[in-house]
Amino acid sequence: MKFGTKAVHAGVEPDPATGAIMTPIYQTSTYVQESPGKHKGYEYSRTHNPTRTALQNALAALENGKHGICYASGLAATDAVLKLYRPGDEIIATNDIYGGTYRIMKKVFEPFGLIFRFVDMSETANITDAFSDKTKMIWIETPTNPLLKILDIGKITSLCKENNIHSVVDNTFASPYLQNPLDIGADIVMHSVTKYLGGHSDTVMGALITNNDELARQLAFIQNASGAVPGPQDCFLVLRGLKTLHIRMQRHCENAMQVARYLENHPKVGKVYYPGLPSNPGHELASRQMKDFGGMLSFELNGDIYEEAVKTMEQLKVFSLGESLGGVESLCTHPASMTHASIPKEERLKAGLKDTLIRLSIGIEDVADLIADLEQAIGD
Repeated sequence: MKFGTKAVHAGVEPDPATGAIMTPIYQTSTYVQESPGKHKGYEYSRTHNPTRTALQNALAALENGKHGICYASGLAATDAVLKLYRPGDEIIATNDIYGGTYRIMKKVFEPFGLIFRFVDMSETANITDAFSDKTKMIWIETPTNPLLKILDIGKITSLCKENNIHSVVDNTFASPYLQNPLDIGADIVMHSVTKYLGGHSDTVMGALITNNDELARQLAFIQNASGAVPGPQDCFLVLRGLKTLHIRMQRHCENAMQVARYLENHPKVGKVYYPGLPSNPGHELASRQMKDFGGMLSFELNGDIYEEAVKTMEQLKVFSLGESLGGVESLCTHPASMTHASIPKEERLKAGLKDTLIRLSIGIEDVADLIADLEQAIGD
């Protein structure tokens, strides 16, 4: 089945009671049992809910996985993965990483005894140099946030298999439409469902997808035991959003490419970070690893003057200044003070994230209006 057909139909069956083509919102906390322990597969909605089940099945299908497990947010999903490990275990993560991921690793799990090493994964030698006999997992984010680096999933996951450790890929920026890490050897794929999968900036959710039965069992146990589950209304909204994922992603990619080309040729723009540009160091790898280049890009103005960057962001009118990404509307974000503020400045600079970097989530509006908005905000 092709992706567009899966996006519309995967995981969803007509309601057996009424024939409703859309999965109902099962707004219930509990389920009546015929006899103690004798039920219809549902006991309590923290453990299972039919609307959530449909969504989990749909997400698994889109990532070519066997098991989907949904959580109350992307960070709740990350939390569940990190709970697989024990004090003294070491985890290697990319150094260009979402600020919330860095924060939960360093501020929440490091005090409990997990050890984190952040390295530039553009070179696999940096990963092997960080290996020890305590390394248990590699956390990959590609394209990275916010510098849009492209990491070689196949090469890194092969390294993991050789060393008998887990590989986890944060696939949020790409979505399953653009790449399927499980097909390239990943053990777990993580999504902030809030972003492209939901696609309409109206819900917060996270998800994990895996083909590994034992990992799925452990993650589902954590989902139930820790209780960070999404409600049925949010699951319904994401199920609805998935039906247009392929169409939305096509438009995101088309618009982003045109915006990136415009910015690359603008006399006041110093650097553009977008893997679709042939000048980007990750372009060739992205061309092989991804179906298209995505809707995210970042840029810096000439001179790296902080006040000029702030002025540009304040003058945008079609782009809204706010945290998040992946919605139908275009957003502008200042990573240093917003999405990545929890990373110490010295660590941000070491990874190449300047205080003057501007990140754009390109929406599905008419691209001429987006370019005109950037033109008036940046100026001549």
